[in-house]
Amino acid sequence: MTVSIIGAGAFGTALAVTLSAKAPVSLWARGMDWAPTRENPRLPGVRLPDDITLTGDLDVALAETVLLALPAQVLGGFLAEHAARLDGRNLVSCAKGIDLGTLTGPSALIAAACPAATRAVLTGPSFAADIARGLPTALTLACDDALAAESLQRQLSTPSLRLYRTSDVTGAELGGALKNVIAIAAGAAIGAGYGDSARASIITRGFAEMVRLATALGARPETLSGLSGLGDLVLTCTSEQSRNFRYGLALGAGRDFAPGTTVEGAATARAVAALAPRLGVELPVSGLVAGLAEGRVAMEHALDILLNRPLKEE
Repeated sequence: MTVSIIGAGAFGTALAVTLSAKAPVSLWARGMDWAPTRENPRLPGVRLPDDITLTGDLDVALAETVLLALPAQVLGGFLAEHAARLDGRNLVSCAKGIDLGTLTGPSALIAAACPAATRAVLTGPSFAADIARGLPTALTLACDDALAAESLQRQLSTPSLRLYRTSDVTGAELGGALKNVIAIAAGAAIGAGYGDSARASIITRGFAEMVRLATALGARPETLSGLSGLGDLVLTCTSEQSRNFRYGLALGAGRDFAPGTTVEGAATARAVAALAPRLGVELPVSGLVAGLAEGRVAMEHALDILLNRPLKEE
């Protein structure tokens, strides 16, 4: 059964490579100047197998199962533009973020645009280069339709890509979104020279924030302790392969970050800053990241802001 992947970024391209060993795959993007060489500059050193169909024609690309490997802030617009052609299919979001316009996650965007579609979320600790190279990777597949979840799990699992099911869509997608915010904070701590102990504190307190916000939005706390929450948090807070961590490093060191690079955590931090007061949830680390990303808080004052908070029980 053919699988469609919408979005030829590094992650979408890596998924195309690993899934093509199992079934036909089509990979869609609006621009593919690199198609003749079959080497995507966003995933250097990886040549796409010849049995992957590369296309800019959405009608050619679409299959029954569609993986939406688009940035979180782009997904809503794409769904609105192509809702009629997407509705009724299995739509699996690979985005990790909260939409700034609606302050909702990918599954809510899919439900609003394509109410007859089966919604799912694919998330968890992974780097595109590892997936493309066939290195062992475990991800979470979240879907509230049990039969559809089992079918998608079988369809999208490979010998090197192992999927675990959950029905907690909210928890899974929030874990993937919020860990990016904390990764920026962890990177900033290292970039500013605060050291690994400070990073460990940020990871720990940041995880507590993730659980508070996710449960306030209806997630199950145990979901945040799994691959899509804690697993992804640890990975992105400790590796320079993470764009969000590298962005934090640049903020902490006072350097410019690569222009045009998607940093999902920066937009998600702004969304979280808007959500927190509505929910009555305290999120000091996330609020600080929003301030840093928007230029409202200088890095030299960031540590003081956190250290001067009231003393309390953990």
